[in-house]
Parts: sequence; structure tokens; C-alpha cells
Amino acid sequence: MPAASKSARFFISYRSQDPDLSLAHNFYEALKAAGHKAFMAGESIRLGEKWPQRIDQELKLCDYFLLLLSKRSATSEMVTEEVRQAKQLRDGSDQHKPVILPIRVNFPWSAPLNYDLRGYLQQVQQREWNSPADTAKILQEIFSLLADGESERLREWKSGELGNEQLFSPIVSSAHPPLPVAEPELPEGQVGLASEFYIERPPIESDCYEAILQPGSLIRIKAPRQTGKTSLMARILHQASQQGYLTVPLSFQLADGRVFADLDKFLRWFSTSVGRRLKLPNQLERHWWDESDGNSKINCTAYFEEYLLAEIKQPLALGLDEVDYVFQYPEIASDFFDLLRVWHEKGKNLEIWRKLRLVVVHYTEVYIPLNINHSPFNVGLPIALSDLSPQQVLDLAQRHGINWSFSQVEQLMAMVGGHPYLVRVALYWIARQNTTLDILLQIAPTEVGPYNEHLHRHLWNLEQRPELAAAMMDVITNTNPVRLDSMQCFKLLSMGLLQQQGNNVIPRCDLYRQYFGDRLRVR
Repeated sequence: MPAASKSARFFISYRSQDPDLSLAHNFYEALKAAGHKAFMAGESIRLGEKWPQRIDQELKLCDYFLLLLSKRSATSEMVTEEVRQAKQLRDGSDQHKPVILPIRVNFPWSAPLNYDLRGYLQQVQQREWNSPADTAKILQEIFSLLADGESERLREWKSGELGNEQLFSPIVSSAHPPLPVAEPELPEGQVGLASEFYIERPPIESDCYEAILQPGSLIRIKAPRQTGKTSLMARILHQASQQGYLTVPLSFQLADGRVFADLDKFLRWFSTSVGRRLKLPNQLERHWWDESDGNSKINCTAYFEEYLLAEIKQPLALGLDEVDYVFQYPEIASDFFDLLRVWHEKGKNLEIWRKLRLVVVHYTEVYIPLNINHSPFNVGLPIALSDLSPQQVLDLAQRHGINWSFSQVEQLMAMVGGHPYLVRVALYWIARQNTTLDILLQIAPTEVGPYNEHLHRHLWNLEQRPELAAAMMDVITNTNPVRLDSMQCFKLLSMGLLQQQGNNVIPRCDLYRQYFGDRLRVR
């Protein structure tokens, strides 16, 4: 391989099983031989070194994030978390770094990605690897991007504007953002509409299906991560579509970080995103006045009232997922949520606004200060998703073809509680005869158990926030419920690590108590 005229830093994200592992080694050695700096966790992290801090450091330093995307890594929580952080760093960087370079390893375009990955990788260019012969070709393409005189082509690759000569094909057209539906056989991400593994939690579904048909309605769904919020939203929108409604699912994780720079830019993105999904031409210039006069909310309201809602004949069910992203920008959040409340109130009196039905999905408490009369979070139908009951876990086991008694259900729930995702992972492993219940319970809180990556992801996030790690340790080491600082409590609850008992909290399940009690104690 040619020697580098200028050294670049690469972070290689991979699953530590073949073919990912061998291919990662090949890229690692080739990049180093060409004079670049490459980070590969299995090669670069020394014995005894704290891997969360090292991975965090290398992500912040890297120029390129080389993602080996295989069937296994596509369901890896750690890989998904690395991609999320790489995208977050890129969105916040003036140099647009790190550049994300996904390579599909024996993973065809038709193969499903979980909901989060589809959102993070939307419009990011990709390459396919199907045999060892492709390794040299991909490396040559990467080196050609780094060569002198290729700066313009590199900028085009970063922005996804390579035109007819693009090296990588986009994951999905910008005109068709990913839908909140995942393959039913994967115990990761959202449960597909056709899946037999979706467990209803009466009367939640029927209440939501009834509410979405009411003019000007607003449904608020709040629950920790991996508890079925987006799966429920998908079913609400599907129910609306069955009644002839137009439906638009919009996840705020799709927004580039720069969209949140100011309110006007954010509302323009929001308006055009909804219009694109409705397949309506962009008419912003006709309806958007000069934002310098503070007209952004007026402009957005006019765009919906005079154009988007005026152009459609049917009611519109608009599903807003991951609105927690907006919470991070208080200046935008207060105005945007005030806007949603105004639109909801308009639906009570104005015919055109009766067309709009809102579904708002978030996983954390609303800890930003909002005027009680301007907030959408104290009106409409509130939905809080609870854990699965023993009967529901038994039902889910039977759907996996596992003939359990309540005694076995109780054994599993003693470890993972009714956490929907943790229960599904256990049943998935047992149904595929990868393990037995007895063995799974023994290895669950260890590095070799089926929850290894799930626990690693949470540990990584805790290590990045020492105050949360200390609060989590305080809860774990107490036999009685603990009262935490309100902000720490909000964040740990939204991560799904704790559950409330009155005004106090306890660990969400014994799996978390055992694992974090061991791992946080030795740090």
C-alpha cells in the first residue's frame, strides 16, 4: 500500500467474531503499514487499561470511523453506541469529523438494521465487502480519498454528494427516512408490525387507537429505553393508516447536529421533513418570512396551516420519536414544545387543525423548565409503559416455542424483572438452544453472558458521567430505597437502570445490581 503523505487517525468498529475480526485485523495492519494511526480495541487496549475511557478518547481523536457492519454487529449494542457517539461528534465538529465509513461485511442491502442504526447512518455512504478480494479494493478507495489533490472528492464523500461516481451507495434516500419497524426475529430495537413477539399491555393499545381518531388529539408516550415506545408508536400510526389517515413518523435522531443551532433552522428542518414525507414540494420560500423579526414560530405555523394541512384531504397522524434530542437545547425546546401545545389547542377550535393528531415519544423526564400553560406534556393522553407481568412473560415464552411453568418465569424475572428487552434476549437465546435457563442465570451478570454488550454500553455511559456512576453505586450498595438528586434520578431512570418506589429509587433488576455492583466497585 502507498505510504501516507499525511497521517490520519482511524477508529475501527467491529464485532469480535469472524469474519469481522479477521477483516478488522487486515484493515488495522494495512492502515498502520501505510503510515496512519489505527485503533482497534482488541489490539490497542492494554491489559488493565480502562476500556470505556480509552474508547471515548479514541473516538474524540479519530478522523475516520471505519464501521464493519455485519449481521452480528448490526444487532450489537456496543457497535450502535459507538456509531451514535461518532455521529454526535461529527455533527458537533467544524471539520465534520470523524467521517463515518460503513462497510457491509457479507451483509446485503436488503438485510435489516435496527431502528437506531438506520437513523444514524441515513445518507451516509457505504461499501460492500463480500470476499477477501474486496479488501484491497476498499483500502485503495480509502487511500485515494486521502491522497494529495483529493480534498474536493473527500469533502464530497463527507457530505454524501458524490453523484453518479460515488464510491459508496446510500443506505436510504433522504426522501424516504426509515420507518420505526424492525425485523421481528431480532431481539434488538423495535418489534415489527407483523411480529408475533409484540405483547400488548391492555388497555394501552386500545386507548391509543381510540385517541388517535379524535380530531386534534395528542398522545404522550414516556418510558425508559428498550421498553417498546417506538413499537407502540408504529402500531398507533398503522392503526391510523388503516382508517385512511396520512401518517408521518419522524425521529429527531435523524436531524444533523447543526439543525439545532437556532430555532429558525430547526423549524425549517422540521417543516421540510414533514412535507417530504407527505410528498409535497418544498414551499418554504413562499411561506417563510424574514426570521430576523422573530417570526420563526409564526412561519412554521403558517407553513402547516396554509400549506401542508391545506394540501391534504385526510387527517394527518404525526409521530414524533426521540424528542429527548430537543431537550438538550433548552432555547429551542421551550419554543418548539410551546408550538406543539398551541397547535393542540388550535385543534379544539379551528377545523383545519383538527386534521392534525400528534404522538410524542420520549424516554426521559421533562426536566427543562416549561410554563405549565405552554407545555404539551400536561395535556392529551399520557401513556407510561410498564414492565411485563409474569403472565405476559409466560405468553412470550410460549410464542418462542418454550414450554415453561410459572416457576421458570419467576426464576427469570428474579434476575431481569419484567424488562421487555432483557426478557426477549433470554427467550431468544433459549429458543435457539444456545443455552438453558439455569446456565443463563449463572452467566447473565458476567462478561460471557448474553447481556454482555447491553451491560457494557450502560457501563460506558456511566464511566463518561462519574456523578451518575457514583449515584448508581449509592443505590446498589443500599438495601433500602434511596433518594437521589433530582437530575441524577431523572437521567438514571431514563437510562432504564432504576425504578421508582415513591420518591425513592431501587435498581431496575437484580442483573443490574450484580453487574454494576461488581464493575463500579473496582473502578
